[in-house]
Amino acid sequence: MSRLFGRRAATEPDATEVIDLDAVAPPTRSGSQGWRRLFAGNRVIWVMATVAIVALVVGLGLGQLIVSPGQAAADADAPAGGLITVPIENRQLANDVTMRGDATYADSVEVSIETGELAGAPIVTGQVPEVAAIFDTASIALEVTGRPVIVLPGDLPVYRTLRVGVSGPDVLQFKQGLNAAGIDAGALDSDVFDAQTANAVTALYAKVGYPAPSGGGDVAIAVSGAEAGVTSAQASVDSANGALTTVQGAASNVDVVEQGNLVRSAERALALARTEGTPNEIADAEESVTLAVARRAQALAPRDASAEQAAVTAAKAELTRANETLSDARDGALAYLPAGEVLYLPGLPRRVDEISVKRGSSITGPVMRVSGATLVISGSATASDAALLEVGAPATLAMPDGDQPATITSVLPAEPATGETASGRFTVLFAPDALTDEQIQAVQGSNVRVRVPVSSTEGDVLAVPLAALTAGPGGESRVEFAPGGSADTVLVEVTTGLAAEGFVEITAVDGSLGVGDLVVVGR
Repeated sequence: MSRLFGRRAATEPDATEVIDLDAVAPPTRSGSQGWRRLFAGNRVIWVMATVAIVALVVGLGLGQLIVSPGQAAADADAPAGGLITVPIENRQLANDVTMRGDATYADSVEVSIETGELAGAPIVTGQVPEVAAIFDTASIALEVTGRPVIVLPGDLPVYRTLRVGVSGPDVLQFKQGLNAAGIDAGALDSDVFDAQTANAVTALYAKVGYPAPSGGGDVAIAVSGAEAGVTSAQASVDSANGALTTVQGAASNVDVVEQGNLVRSAERALALARTEGTPNEIADAEESVTLAVARRAQALAPRDASAEQAAVTAAKAELTRANETLSDARDGALAYLPAGEVLYLPGLPRRVDEISVKRGSSITGPVMRVSGATLVISGSATASDAALLEVGAPATLAMPDGDQPATITSVLPAEPATGETASGRFTVLFAPDALTDEQIQAVQGSNVRVRVPVSSTEGDVLAVPLAALTAGPGGESRVEFAPGGSADTVLVEVTTGLAAEGFVEITAVDGSLGVGDLVVVGR
């Protein structure tokens, strides 16, 4: 080992020189020099050890002085008991029914148009509405093959064309729809389509800007022919009446005078024969008078007019038939309502939700979907809550941009789904007040909170938490009054009112309580 730790000479030896380490005598060291060398060579280690020992001692000392909050609380004595008081408040109390409601357009239905009477394909040629368009009375739903489909109020589907002479509930519905459009269609309790109804059809088409339907050139030719027939029949009647008048007329004055003269001449001849003539001449004269009288009677007697009367009757019958033909022809020329040019929708106005056709397309099924034009909020309430609600009562909607007033429009038992039993819940419909287009877009299809105040105090009242009330031996309500928060309390009898929001309205029987007075709610 001495060889390994032997020092080299101060002067580098020659590379070939061999040093005998055993020959070098080790230096002699004293005990104190050894410890100094030990401390000097490991000074850092000794410093770190000293610091660790000091830190350990300090930590043990501090551990005896510091106490945790939990331990301090455990070691602390229990606080002395005291009263928990709150001040009487002056506030308005309100009891509400709160529910969630879906914002939708009600009564969504598919719309179909009658196209069975069209001669060709039912092509949409114009007037295609946009989504969110509103249909009202006399609106145009579509234009099909160049003709309008007019919206009118009603729930009876179209099933035939209406024209003069037909009657039925569809005619009555049509006349009532015309009345809703401000057009006089005649008696609203009559289900007959008459000339006045036809005139109302013309007015309806003028209102929507289209020509009224008519029979065209063929109808005009039919009317002209019928008019000519009436003229001819009337001429026949006039001729027959003339012939009858001639036959039934009295003898002329000439005939009367002539026949009278003949009779008087025969009578004079008879008188002369009786004076101057022989018996034979007298007999001949008498026979001449008889003949003259008979001829006069025959000449002046009424003639047989049966043939002429029959001719008159036949002519008049022909005139009646001609007039009926003319009336039918003229009725056929009046305006009518084709089945494919009217669309009845209940509950107008209506909002267009979806369009299934476009201009140039052929109609093969429903053309659109419409719903009620007014946004409604549909909520669900328990039977107990529904008993507190009334149609027409105000409500408040929690809209994205703030509270919005609304009104209850319906409170009805919820209809169970097919095969399910009644749930006992009620469907409550609310109508918002005058929403803007932006508000409608923001809330449509969403779920909003609805609050309905069902009772409230008239202004501010004295109110305390429900926990402040106690019952007296006779069942009377009391509060424990702590004057100035002192431990000496007084029981004060009170009359209670509306309870809401965790508070209850109170009135001291002796009038001793006021705002800010402290009442006990616990100990």
